[in-house]
Amino acid sequence: MARSRPATLAPRLRQRLLAYRWRRVGGLAAISLALSLGLVAYLFGWSDHFVSRLLTAFLVGFCLLAVTFLGALPFISWAAAHWFGPGWASAESAPARRPAAGRSRPAGRRPITTT
Repeated sequence: MARSRPATLAPRLRQRLLAYRWRRVGGLAAISLALSLGLVAYLFGWSDHFVSRLLTAFLVGFCLLAVTFLGALPFISWAAAHWFGPGWASAESAPARRPAAGRSRPAGRRPITTT
């Protein structure tokens, strides 16, 4: 029996987001953040505003990654499919053929013999 597929992106995205275990994801993220901030505070202390500079740099890097993965990469996939055609976006190359294992050696090489 075939499964029916939602027609638009919003219901499909909503179904995928509802399938996640958000409580577990949030717990792991909170533990990871607490341990990393504790390690930074232990190693570098609170002097010289190191933690605030580190958090600012992390926020900037996180925003750049979010823009890249949530905006640029989906646009590239969409552009490849719509501008160059769906065949180009999902083109698969044929696997390389290996020579069969029981064949003879090349003609130019001979085994070394000792007399």
